[in-house]
Amino acid sequence: MLKLNNLPFFVAAVEQGGFAAAARVLGLPKSTISKRVAELEEELSVRLIHRTSRSFRLTDLGQEFFDRARAVLIEAEAAEQIVRSRQSEPSGIVRVTSSVPTAQIYLAPLLPDLALLYPRLNLQLEVSDRFVDVVQEGFDIAVRSHFQPLPDSDLVQRTVLTEPMILVAAPGYLRDKPALLQPEDLAHHDGLLTGPGKSVWQLHRQNGGHCEVSPIPRMVANESQVLINAAMAGLGVTCLPAGMCQDALLNNQLVQVLPEWNGGMVTTTLLMPHRRGQLPGVRAAVEFIIKCMSVKNQ
Repeated sequence: MLKLNNLPFFVAAVEQGGFAAAARVLGLPKSTISKRVAELEEELSVRLIHRTSRSFRLTDLGQEFFDRARAVLIEAEAAEQIVRSRQSEPSGIVRVTSSVPTAQIYLAPLLPDLALLYPRLNLQLEVSDRFVDVVQEGFDIAVRSHFQPLPDSDLVQRTVLTEPMILVAAPGYLRDKPALLQPEDLAHHDGLLTGPGKSVWQLHRQNGGHCEVSPIPRMVANESQVLINAAMAGLGVTCLPAGMCQDALLNNQLVQVLPEWNGGMVTTTLLMPHRRGQLPGVRAAVEFIIKCMSVKNQ
């Protein structure tokens, strides 16, 4: 069977009108092009090119062979492009881990859209509030919300957003309670707390200032959606990330109180192992998550 390695040299020589021109285009010595074409002719036992010091022209058989050889190279390039495009197309398994509230509020609405956009992705989400060793457990992406900077590690970190912890309550609750005009007024309001030992809220003013307030403990839950539902039911005031309250605020189920004050800033970060973060599927998922979460919280 004919070896195809010499075809590109033959086609280049014919397309460029000579060995010297082909050598310049391919960045090779002229002698290399001439040698490879000669090897092709020897293998075929036929003269493809009439060449002298003054002329370079195809034989009749050489012209027909050139037409077919060029078509072969074009098809080979097309086949290569198909493979490379498939390699770059997001595909394969992408394993994601996140905490419960992050999954419920942020990932649940956008992961179906990600799967529809990239049908060849196989998304696997594990929701857990336990410590997860991203590398050892084989995760591609970890979504983490945190108040303090994450410790240095071998993981790639991509910040998604930074948002304030805001104070919210139901309109009906506020109508029936004393006016809430300054942080000290929270001492006379029911508080929906994240833990038994977290009855003191550290509040920060946007233009500077800090204070500590202690609302009346009304309910304790270490799950954000429970606190949002309790606030919408009119049980009291709670302090949660702005993004988690966004839909309820837009639907007038909650209103923000003391808008010049917040309970600190929370940052959401994506973490990835270096080698996994280079895969097209992981890169596509990361960029999609960052884009969607950033838009949602503008």
